[in-house]
Amino acid sequence: MAALGWLTPRRRSATARSVLAGEASAEAARKSSQEVEETAGTEPESQFPVLGDIQAAAFFDLDNTVMQGASLFHFGRGLYKRKFFETRDLARFAWQQAWFRLAGSEDPEHMQEARDSALSIVKGHRVAELQSIGEEIYDEYMAERIWPGTRALAQAHLDAGQKVWLVTAAPVEIAQVIARRLGLTGALGTVAESVDGVYTGKLVGEPLHGPAKAEAVRALAAAEGLDLSRCAAYSDSHNDIPMLSLVGHPYAINPDTKLRKHARRLDWRLRDYRTGRKAAKVGIPAAAGVGAVAGGTAAAIALHKRRR
Repeated sequence: MAALGWLTPRRRSATARSVLAGEASAEAARKSSQEVEETAGTEPESQFPVLGDIQAAAFFDLDNTVMQGASLFHFGRGLYKRKFFETRDLARFAWQQAWFRLAGSEDPEHMQEARDSALSIVKGHRVAELQSIGEEIYDEYMAERIWPGTRALAQAHLDAGQKVWLVTAAPVEIAQVIARRLGLTGALGTVAESVDGVYTGKLVGEPLHGPAKAEAVRALAAAEGLDLSRCAAYSDSHNDIPMLSLVGHPYAINPDTKLRKHARRLDWRLRDYRTGRKAAKVGIPAAAGVGAVAGGTAAAIALHKRRR
């Protein structure tokens, strides 16, 4: 597969590739937004967000933080409906989503498989076409999966006059659609290479994951004149500890086990919307609440059976 062949070589160091991915995502996010704290562990929550603090902003992870499940899976369902790929590929997307929902965290191997699948599917298609389809897919599969609690946190920042950005490994085109629909400032996401408006099946740098997210936030903050010590970040995954550690006001949202332990050590605040419980601080236990596979996966399997 062409995409795999491009992703495999390591001509750059991992750090250099992370920086490239982060800077590319920041550039795409700022361009998009032009077109169209927080709570430290011991700080009284009522003081956040700080009204009128334009040097502060908020950065939200997407999957399992803002939205239930994996955005790339829901996007894949929409593309399948539009005959971009075959039934066996849908089954693979469904399995990846099932794992994501049950494990409650990102598995690097499954994430890699999902990215490779997406790159091969969109290769040769026009960027404008995928952007238009993304709008439809949001209405069909994603809108009803937004966590109301996380949405309220983002709105609090907006109401305080601060910018709010999604930061995700999902394709930036998907992330921008979701950000726009939620009324957010913009989105940082994985940037797929395109030439003359057509996807090549390659990435710019690497997926916006782990350290690359931190680099994207750092680059955007520098370009926007933000003070990261006054900014907030929200995520469910230990993979985002580099991003959370950059800001003065990190939140663990629906955290996986590793992030929960890390946040407890550092006295970060926590919100867990999987069970309807809200803990003011990580020191207050929150139930895992992973539950059974539901929603998107069940619908995908049902669709598979009907088409057989």
